Amino acid sequence: MSEQKKHTAKKLSAAGLMVAMGVVYGDIGTSPLYVMKAIVGDNGGLESLNPDFVIGAVSLIFWTLTLLTTIKYVMIALNADNHGEGGIFSLYTLVRKGSKYLIVPAMIGGAALLADGVLTPAVTVTTAIEGLRGIPLFYDRFGNDQQVIVVITLAIILILFSVQRFGTEMVGKAFGPIMFLWFTFLGVMGIINFSQDLSVIRSLNPYYAIQLLLSPDNKLGLFILGNIFLATTGAEALYSDLGHVGKQNIRMSWPYIKVCLVLNYFGQAAWLLNVYKDPTAQEIENLNPFFQMMPSGMMVIGVGFATVAAVIASQALISGSFTLVSEAIKLKLLPRLKIIYPGSSIGQMYIPAINLVLWIACSLIVITFRTSTHMEAAYGLSITVTMLMTTVLLYFYLIQKGTSHIFAHIITLFFGAVEAIFFISSVVKFFHGGFVAVGIALVILSIMTIWERGNIIQANAADEVLLSDYIPQIEMLRKDTRIPTYQTNVVFMVPNLDNDRIGKQFMYSILDKRPKRATVYWFVNVEVTDEPFTQEYQVDMMETDFIVKVKLFLGFRIQQDVNVYLRQIIHDLMKSGRLAKQPQCYTITPGREVGDFQFVLIQEELSNVTTLDRWDRQIMQAKLAIKRHTTTPESWFGLEYSDVRYETIPLIIGQTRKTWLKERKASE
Repeated sequence: MSEQKKHTAKKLSAAGLMVAMGVVYGDIGTSPLYVMKAIVGDNGGLESLNPDFVIGAVSLIFWTLTLLTTIKYVMIALNADNHGEGGIFSLYTLVRKGSKYLIVPAMIGGAALLADGVLTPAVTVTTAIEGLRGIPLFYDRFGNDQQVIVVITLAIILILFSVQRFGTEMVGKAFGPIMFLWFTFLGVMGIINFSQDLSVIRSLNPYYAIQLLLSPDNKLGLFILGNIFLATTGAEALYSDLGHVGKQNIRMSWPYIKVCLVLNYFGQAAWLLNVYKDPTAQEIENLNPFFQMMPSGMMVIGVGFATVAAVIASQALISGSFTLVSEAIKLKLLPRLKIIYPGSSIGQMYIPAINLVLWIACSLIVITFRTSTHMEAAYGLSITVTMLMTTVLLYFYLIQKGTSHIFAHIITLFFGAVEAIFFISSVVKFFHGGFVAVGIALVILSIMTIWERGNIIQANAADEVLLSDYIPQIEMLRKDTRIPTYQTNVVFMVPNLDNDRIGKQFMYSILDKRPKRATVYWFVNVEVTDEPFTQEYQVDMMETDFIVKVKLFLGFRIQQDVNVYLRQIIHDLMKSGRLAKQPQCYTITPGREVGDFQFVLIQEELSNVTTLDRWDRQIMQAKLAIKRHTTTPESWFGLEYSDVRYETIPLIIGQTRKTWLKERKASE
């Protein structure tokens, strides 16, 4: 997508507002399905309620949405855009020069956000399908049989993950209007019930929120905030999806979204105040105020609408997970994985390995936890961690932007304290299923740590040489007719091209491993920039006509199709006269002036003669083991249809272990 098109797509417009509703608000828009249900259920059910509790709960929800979602994310975080892109990794790239340790909150926040992406489809779809029990025909046939709910949920999740390979561009265009109707439906259902008890408007007063936290009627005490937090779990998505729709479309659409959400919570509160003493209502098993407050004739529509909204919310989380993983790979925080772009936009990506893992994890969660009530107990803990890490990075962003230090400290301490309280209140969920989210996040974080630490170990011990010292030998080699021509152009993908230094293994490959006689030697390095859509290159031929050092500057959202870029660069060099033309005698392309290419990719195996300490050796062995199960370099660099040769070399890090063999003399 061109810069002009991206800019146009993100401009404030009716279409942009509609897309924002479909892409950004799926998670937060399905919160009314389970928030009040969790609050009422964990407090002992309808019989334990009273007006002050209900008003206080809605007040907590309203002020949580106001403080965290509206003020922190919509008003503050959206300003921290990285050339139009948002999310914790985009924020990290903006501030990473401030301290090398900022990689820690970025990794923790990213891992927790991915863990949240596993739970969201399971929670939202299960909750929506459980609404079928409110339909008499379904209830008369299946009653409270949870097995039917589980099977239907698993089928929907299977279909959802199966269609990812085909891209979601066409379906995505319908998301906006559907979600607009969904939020309107939420608001209308809220108004129908809210109009019957306007006293619920009292919940706008924060006094009732504070009173509830201190009230003996609140059996969970501070831990009730763990359920309240479910109302704002989608706030991080507002920032993460900034690049899809633009900040103005988010800011202008949010007021309507918030009004509809608040009206629905008001409606659920009014319904609860009307029935909490009703013995018939008290006998309802797994009571969900969201579905129960609907007029009987609207139940089928409500369940269908909720299911579609849950699928859209899940789709948004899945797409967001693909984007998050892609950015982490480009920033060298995760191993390379195969990325497919099934749509016409680079934002439409599909990562088969991640899709498979997410599907298996979601399915296992549904099978293990079975009910939405049990899943809600696991939900929300990981996202509080992500929000805390975003707050840490936002502090450095505010300082970097020249914001008053006093203001930056106040903002950070305030939101840090609020989110810390939510985190503490959610920790109780650890023993009720939260360990699943924490476990998933720790696995992801472990892989990130291994990858990041392994990169540091290799970088610190890199054995580099001056390329200029070997120019005479390379020139002699290319003119030595005793050695058969290896290829017209030999290309090495190198991890570093600073100054004239280059990894010693590449010179070993050219001169020692097997002398490679070629017309031109290419050394290509890809540098991922802090900007998401950069596409630039820099060339240094070192005053020769046979060595080309190419530095590709590609944004972290750009696919690394090296073969395509090199074709353009060689034509540019030939056109400017810096590189001689390479006419081909045998070709199906008349007048072809570019010779053949071979890409030499170096594979590394940890040498047994290195003297690494035990911890670093374990890190490097783990990294190389993970690397063997990820995508191949030619797939990552877009070289699937190019001539590629692999060479294995020993990876020697640290000092070489000395040997002490003693010669045994032959006996006479």
